Amino acid sequence: MQLQTASVSDAGGRSRNEDAHGEWRAQALFACVVADGAGGHGAGDIASRIVVDTVQAELGRVATAGMALNAANLMRILLRANDAIIDAQEAGSERENMRSTAALFAIDEQAQSATWAHCGDTRVYCFRNGVTRIQTQDHSLVQSMLDANLLAKEDARHHPRRNVLFSALGTADDLSIAVSGEPFPLAEGDAFLLCTDGFWEYVEETEMIEAIGSSITAGAWLDALAARVRANAPKGHDNFTATAVWIGEPQQSTILKLR
Repeated sequence: MQLQTASVSDAGGRSRNEDAHGEWRAQALFACVVADGAGGHGAGDIASRIVVDTVQAELGRVATAGMALNAANLMRILLRANDAIIDAQEAGSERENMRSTAALFAIDEQAQSATWAHCGDTRVYCFRNGVTRIQTQDHSLVQSMLDANLLAKEDARHHPRRNVLFSALGTADDLSIAVSGEPFPLAEGDAFLLCTDGFWEYVEETEMIEAIGSSITAGAWLDALAARVRANAPKGHDNFTATAVWIGEPQQSTILKLR
């Protein structure tokens, strides 16, 4: 199995980038994580970095113990990141309100399957054969309105309360973490995308799919989508971060081959 990976992270129209991302590998296992921090006074970037650092450390422990990167273990990893943020909140008043969304995605090359977990409105997508096979559901007010048929899908991206979240890491009570459940079988040509709300808010899913057809590498695809974010977003727009994972052999790019 061959993977192409690429990432982009941009401060957007803000003075500080409070997003973070990271990748991890061990033999036949691969994982990546994207986090979007919040909290003010620079605490958001601390929260998102805690998520990425904790996730990478916990992935190492899972691999050392010979455990699978199944949905239950991905949930445990995000719970550890939640605990780590709560511990860091005790360091000072500027950090006491810091939170972070997160999306964690893992591939087992031997099983040729993927699993994921997420909290908040950082998303995981899978596109296959020109359709959206996977789109995680946000822990947000807008998502709850969509689920209750109180809001049309075309109005969701621009709703004035679209940034109101019902769950984020750094929460002692009422924490919600969603997981993929059974392993998702991979297919040649699958295109996965992890991205913060500052990214998906300004690129429609149809545009994401269209850009796959005109891109020969995961990096080119991500560059094209990032260009659309910059073109569509208003002045002063949010940070945006995304990681792309393509399954299959590219025409040109650096290949991560799991073995």
